[in-house]
Amino acid sequence: MPGTYLPSEYLPVLIFILIASAFGLGALLIGFIFRPRKPYYEKLMPYESGITPKGEPRYRFSIRFYIIAMLFVVFDVEAIFIYPWALVFDKIGIYAFIEMVLFIAILLVGYIYAWKKEAFEWD
Repeated sequence: MPGTYLPSEYLPVLIFILIASAFGLGALLIGFIFRPRKPYYEKLMPYESGITPKGEPRYRFSIRFYIIAMLFVVFDVEAIFIYPWALVFDKIGIYAFIEMVLFIAILLVGYIYAWKKEAFEWD
């Protein structure tokens, strides 16, 4: 219809969003009202797997930790990229095979570069 600006197909989505928001806010409100509030020293301590904390909780990690974590994410995502290719390997032909060989070669160059820069060494 020319006069309506809100498509009727979006009305169920809007209702769903309103119900989901009301449920989430209602659960938080009920939890806030009915939860027990009895703080004591052990409960207010930082959680350290049952071990008494030693030192400052804001310990600085070495930059090597972040480098290794980023390398893990990059290589993991690239390995996940290979899996769907392997599933359809017999249907995609020689062109896709050459592309994957180049992809793995670039991945190998990155791995060797990180190895030469001693990014995998942990002190």
